[in-house]
Amino acid sequence: MSKLLIDVDDEALAEAQQLLGTSTKKETVNVALAEVAKRLKRVRALNSLAEMAEQGDFDVLLDKSNYRA
Repeated sequence: MSKLLIDVDDEALAEAQQLLGTSTKKETVNVALAEVAKRLKRVRALNSLAEMAEQGDFDVLLDKSNYRA
């Protein structure tokens, strides 16, 4: 784990702490960083699925005879 000395917006930190339900500044920052990373990965995955749908990659699912029995 890295040790950093940074200036943080106190109001943003307090709001994040309330929203995340964390009890310390350290926990708030670590949970917020992890949450941002997870959310961005989900957004990218969703965008990839949307692109696949636009290309018709899921059209095979429209015909139920293509489903496994």
